[in-house]
Amino acid sequence: MRKIIILFLLIFIGIPAHAGNFEYRYGRCKYVYHPHSESSYQHAYCSMNAGIEEYELPSRARVDCYIPNKYVCELDFANKIYEMFGQLAWYSLETGLKGKGVIILDKKYEKKQMYYVEKARKMAEAYGFEIEVITDDILNLDENGKCPYKDCKCNKNKGD
Repeated sequence: MRKIIILFLLIFIGIPAHAGNFEYRYGRCKYVYHPHSESSYQHAYCSMNAGIEEYELPSRARVDCYIPNKYVCELDFANKIYEMFGQLAWYSLETGLKGKGVIILDKKYEKKQMYYVEKARKMAEAYGFEIEVITDDILNLDENGKCPYKDCKCNKNKGD
């Protein structure tokens, strides 16, 4: 329990992020750009692992991918590992299952993002979680770099 409290404190204290390793876009505010939606990776990962997407817990929290009687998985882009660990801590506490963080790496920035992967591995070891790293290879992209998931931003018009 002490480890979980320390983990939450680390997250909410505001550990500085090295988001400088990414491509930024500007709208109402500055944000890190990813060519594919997190939900696309979630669709692919859950179907590959016979998981249930957006599994709702009794607390009404939604697990990205619930692998029955095995894992509660949270998928996030590398620059969001701190949020990922906070969610995993809660999901594990509520279900009694092992938490698994699935880190999404953009191939374009894969080497630069290894900073986050190394941090995540250290945190996972300290708190008893597992880590898996995925790239857009799981999306089965076509020759134009588009994935088969219609709700992905790669399949929407630029103006959307």
